[in-house]
Amino acid sequence: MSNLVLYRKYRPQSFAEVIGQEHVVRTLSNALSQEILSHAYLFSGPRGSGKTTIARLFAKALNCQKRKKGQFEPCNNCDSCNEIKENRSMDLIEIDAASHRGIDEMKELIEGIKFAPVKAKYKVFIIDESHQLTKEAANALLKTLEEPPSHAVFILATTEIHKMISTIVSRCQRFDFRKLTIEEIIKRLEILAKKEKVKIEKPALELIAVNASGALRDAESLLGQVLSFGGASVDGVITAREIKDLLGLVETALVSQFCDYLIQKDAAKAVSYLNEIGERGLDFQEFAKALINYLRQALILKVAGLELSNPIITGLTAEELEKLKAQAAALKEEEIRRFLNLFLDAENKIKFSPITQLPLELAIVEGLAIQE
Repeated sequence: MSNLVLYRKYRPQSFAEVIGQEHVVRTLSNALSQEILSHAYLFSGPRGSGKTTIARLFAKALNCQKRKKGQFEPCNNCDSCNEIKENRSMDLIEIDAASHRGIDEMKELIEGIKFAPVKAKYKVFIIDESHQLTKEAANALLKTLEEPPSHAVFILATTEIHKMISTIVSRCQRFDFRKLTIEEIIKRLEILAKKEKVKIEKPALELIAVNASGALRDAESLLGQVLSFGGASVDGVITAREIKDLLGLVETALVSQFCDYLIQKDAAKAVSYLNEIGERGLDFQEFAKALINYLRQALILKVAGLELSNPIITGLTAEELEKLKAQAAALKEEEIRRFLNLFLDAENKIKFSPITQLPLELAIVEGLAIQE
């Protein structure tokens, strides 16, 4: 188990352990407890949102030998549960449609569907990235979905529902997964850190959650990277500063100071400051991304009437949020929008520029010249 990444090592083994996706968990739990089952399910949503995890949980609960009538949680003790948990169940077939997308692979799968389960009640087929099936393979699967054997249950997972053919979608119970909130991701990270017996600051977990962009699997991968780095911490507590160093994040203080020069309409100081931090080894591409995110938050605060007060939403400390509020108040909404457009354009040009900071310098001069 020690060589497994965190999201596999601590994959939820019961519905109660699942963080987020309450609407999916509740519907599937009710279906299991009331024995109202479908032959095909379609899980759609962004990567890392728990589609495969919940699919495996559902398959485990379906075939649990000790689950009684009216219950929905798998026992995690019977032979069937243990086989699925240890990835050795012959009645749970997982297929990656990205690498097995052709008509020949689908014909082979369809032939196997005819045979009864080896041990379990149902033979469950999880087809990941199902939108990548070829047209011929998808049509072959469609015929099976129309007239499936009673022992077969299909769970199709996709990150691009718009690429699925409508006839397949219409024959499945569809569940739309959402990106997880920062609070939900932090809750899961705290559980994993406790299991790993590692001390990590709350602001550090917030940074990981913010940089996961709503994907729990990405957050767990980042945490695994951080835990490997944790031995360098002198007092045994991983701090937000160490996370910033590890992830290569730009200090909020640098971006905040730069924005002060924009507010003061001092192009000379802004350009000089940009070159000064560049000489310290700052990556201008990363600085541009951090600046764009900072200005976006300022725009949200402006539009929200400066009532946004939860620092977790922005990934900022309480002090940094107060500073951002003051800067947003000092700028007009149209000024923030103008700077956002200019720096978005500059960020795209940096990779092609012979002088990496030049697009940012031009954005500074152009943005402040318009205001004069």
